[in-house]
Amino acid sequence: MKKRSENLKVWRQFIKEEDGMGTVEVILIIVVLVGLVIIFKDQITKIVNDLFNKISSQTGKI
Repeated sequence: MKKRSENLKVWRQFIKEEDGMGTVEVILIIVVLVGLVIIFKDQITKIVNDLFNKISSQTGKI
């Protein structure tokens, strides 16, 4: 009987635990990331284009 009460205690602690990320936190992170992409869209596009150009030019050397 003691083991059952210990199992119930562990189960109750598990249910009350709030260590995981909630939906609100995930949505806020996504909103911030989308905002940063919108703000720095031109810079990100330039970096990606430069990177692909460099990759394309150096593939011929291999």
